[in-house]
Amino acid sequence: MSSPAMMLRRFCCFSTAVSPSTSSSSSAPTAKKKPLVFLGSPQVSATVLDALFNASSSPDSPFEVAAIVTQPPARRNRGKKIMPSPVAQHALNRGFSPELILTPERAGEDSFLYTLRALNPDICITAAYGNILPSKFLKIPPLGTVNIHPSLLPLYRGAAPVQRAIQDGVKETGVSLAFTVRALDAGPVIASQRWEVDDRIKAPDLLDLLFSEGSKLLIRELPSLLDGSAQAKAKPQDETKATLAPKVGLEPEPSLP
Repeated sequence: MSSPAMMLRRFCCFSTAVSPSTSSSSSAPTAKKKPLVFLGSPQVSATVLDALFNASSSPDSPFEVAAIVTQPPARRNRGKKIMPSPVAQHALNRGFSPELILTPERAGEDSFLYTLRALNPDICITAAYGNILPSKFLKIPPLGTVNIHPSLLPLYRGAAPVQRAIQDGVKETGVSLAFTVRALDAGPVIASQRWEVDDRIKAPDLLDLLFSEGSKLLIRELPSLLDGSAQAKAKPQDETKATLAPKVGLEPEPSLP
C-alpha cells in the first residue's frame, strides 16, 4: 500500500514554487496543534482560508491547517488554460505546501479517504467546496465537519442561496455555521449572523460579504468547535421552515413540507 506521503503527491495535480519567507502555514501539523482540513474551491472560499491561516499563525493557536481539499485543476478564463482552483492558487501564494493540496475528482474515492485518514484531522471546515461528502468522509474527523453556508438556515438550502434570496426580494439574509450531515444543508446550526439586504446589491457582492462575515463567525466559534462544546450547543433545524435553493437556471423546487 502506498504511504500517506505518496498519496498526497498523487492527488496534487500541479506544482508551483513557493516563497520560503512565507509563514502563514507549514507543510505538516505539529504535535501540539490539532490538525484541521479545509475544503473550498472558488474565490469566496479564499476569504475563509485566509482567516484560518491567520488564526493558525498565532503562537498560542490550538490548531493548524493540515491540508486543503479543492476541485481539480480545470480550464479557466478566456485562454482556457488549465489552472488550479482559486483556493489552491491562493494557498500556494500564501506559501502552503503543494503536496498538502488534495484535488480528488470525488470526495468518496477510496484513495482520497485513505489519505484523509492518514492526516487524522480533528475537524474539517467546508466553504463552497462543490463536492458531495459521503458518510465515509463524515465519519473521519472526531469533532465533525462544519460548513459555512450563506443563508439563514433552514432557509435556502442548496447551491444558490444568495441568488435565490435576491430573486425572492428578501430584506434580510445571513450566514450560518452548521455541522454537515448527509442530508443537504440540514445539519444542526452552531451560530448564524443576520445581514440586511440592500435592494441594489448584486449577488456576487452579497456572496463576498456573507463569506466575509462567515469567516469572522467561524473564528469566533473555533474554540467551541475544537473543544467539542459546539456539538452540545448546536440546534437542530426546523424542517417545517426549510426551503431549497437549486442552481440558477433550474426551476426552483417547492418548499419542503
